[in-house]
Amino acid sequence: MTGTTQNSAELPELARQNGATLGRVLGSGTVGHAEEGSPMRATVRIPEDELVWEPGILILPHGGDLELTLINDDKNTHCAVLPSNGDSQFIWLVNHSKGKANLNLDGPGYYWFGSRTGNDEGRGLTGAIIVQGDTPDEAKLDRPPQPQP
Repeated sequence: MTGTTQNSAELPELARQNGATLGRVLGSGTVGHAEEGSPMRATVRIPEDELVWEPGILILPHGGDLELTLINDDKNTHCAVLPSNGDSQFIWLVNHSKGKANLNLDGPGYYWFGSRTGNDEGRGLTGAIIVQGDTPDEAKLDRPPQPQP
């Protein structure tokens, strides 16, 4: 295969609603980190006319409680569907509004969050929360130790 590879910052027509793609895809935005504390804290926002979360990937240094602030800078209404141990949470975000969610993600892994209100161009807004850490001993499989990065 021939050609060049560029990211969305080099191709601004791809990083907007109704451009050559339908908004940005997961992983093409920024990565954010939760602030340490009890609870950990982080903020994600929906920029106007982009149909994405910013940051699209949020990293937690370990499992635990997270106070997540959600800001909707868009002209459209969105409904955040968020992961939390026990049950998902829903936060209704009318245009130009802000909400807070208290989440508990006690184990390492990848958790998705999103908004499907109005079908958001067929795919919804999609983001990921990555909880770092090692699997607890009681949850580990009986297999040889695996290489760690």
